[in-house]
Amino acid sequence: LQASYGQKGAKPITFLKEEDQEMYKDLQGPAFEVQVGIHELLGHGSGKLFYARDAASLGDIVNPLTGEKVSGPYYAEGATWDTVFASMASAYEECRAECSGLYLCLEPSALAAFGHEASADGPPIDLTYINWLHMARAGLLGLEFFTPEIGKWRQAHMQGRYCILRVLLEAGGGLLELKRTTGENGQPDVQVVMDRAKIKTVGKKAIGNFLLELQIHKSFGDQAKGAAFFNKYSEVPADMLELRAIVMARKEPRKLLVQPNMSLAPDGAITLKTFDATPVGMIESFVARFPAKDDELMALYRQENSEHDY
Repeated sequence: LQASYGQKGAKPITFLKEEDQEMYKDLQGPAFEVQVGIHELLGHGSGKLFYARDAASLGDIVNPLTGEKVSGPYYAEGATWDTVFASMASAYEECRAECSGLYLCLEPSALAAFGHEASADGPPIDLTYINWLHMARAGLLGLEFFTPEIGKWRQAHMQGRYCILRVLLEAGGGLLELKRTTGENGQPDVQVVMDRAKIKTVGKKAIGNFLLELQIHKSFGDQAKGAAFFNKYSEVPADMLELRAIVMARKEPRKLLVQPNMSLAPDGAITLKTFDATPVGMIESFVARFPAKDDELMALYRQENSEHDY
């Protein structure tokens, strides 16, 4: 996972304040590793579904949202999460798993599984802070994947992260602010500003309550309430559309992974040729690696040809 981030560069990370730049660059890889691990194992890997066939044995279970005994609706025989929640199932589930990662990365035992130490009574460690900051920034960047013309989301993970951003903003208490600024180029900009001292209080409570309701509606197969709840946070109001315009204006070109080419000279010398990380550089890399006439490859072919009967 860390390899996907490449080496730390001097170029600033978009939408982050100066004080967070260095720490973010240092810890985004390890933080993402923790987030993905919890997301997959304890997010997607947990959550009971209640089926109508078992209704008689569920009478003593209390719905945490209402304080009353559960009464369904439940999953019908043969029904699944995907058949009941249909087109929103993927984004809803990714949001639920991401919330699991955020919530549990505050637990010392979860962090210890990834080799990180934290105190239950102390403030969030740097890695946890960066994980929460990364999620908030990802929610802002996720606006790229919303199509205003038709009011639809195009990517499940990004929709889920945007919903989390809305939850953190709604929590108030000074936890998170999307601060409008003016960039060095004189154009509108925005900064994701998070108060790390509020993560264990305001943030944990907000994400915990949100995750609980997501899980309750999923467990009971309550598509009507689940859809209304999730769609509320998926909405992109006018102020968020303004931020989307800033995100799109500051979108960076997609990074290119251009491979160098190593060659062995007749005198035994080894040379490494590198190429620019541009479309032209990528073409030059492929040409160098796969030339139209490869004498070395042909020599190997002739050497082995006698071993094959054609």
